[in-house]
Amino acid sequence: MKSSDVYQEKGFNKSFSLSAPFGLLLVDFCGAFVHGDALGGGNIAAAAARSVDLLRYARERCWPVAHAKIIFAMDKSDANVWAEKIPLLLTLTESNPEADFIRELQPAPDEFVVQKNVASAFWEGTLTGWLRYKHHVKTVVIAGCTTSGCVRASAVDAVSYGFRTVVITDCVGDRSIAAHEASLSDLKAKYSETLSISEFMSMTEATT
Repeated sequence: MKSSDVYQEKGFNKSFSLSAPFGLLLVDFCGAFVHGDALGGGNIAAAAARSVDLLRYARERCWPVAHAKIIFAMDKSDANVWAEKIPLLLTLTESNPEADFIRELQPAPDEFVVQKNVASAFWEGTLTGWLRYKHHVKTVVIAGCTTSGCVRASAVDAVSYGFRTVVITDCVGDRSIAAHEASLSDLKAKYSETLSISEFMSMTEATT
């Protein structure tokens, strides 16, 4: 039996409604992932290109927008267990231009930037407070990379903090397509809604 059938049989894969106000979270759309060979690949570049339209859509509706990126200290003083698993992450420092957001998805001055050295953008809770208490967000919309890593971790934490969460399937990417597809299936079964950008826009255009 396929895993999707197992979940269906056991009552997983239920849907929930998406409620305004919405907030957009873009995860790790930095040069090292979008354009780099070592940390990038797969469908990440395509997801970043599609996310330009999603970001424009959110800005036109004056949604709060947050951007997350991985930053480690130059002296590696904050090297952690995650960096032991992926040592290349330690190259993502403030002085490395590849650690910055790509030009097409640069934050606007009023948008929130999360610097993290863990997978989830919700680490330490600053993003949670900004979304919930400053902007009263009920639904977090997630794009970014990688689907199996920081996107998945951020989506699970968003739900854990009580946000309705939707992952935009063609605006997230991974260097491994198999991991991308498996993660989207798992997120849909247990944690979030998963919609294409066209499905999401059709669903929200009349309500925002």
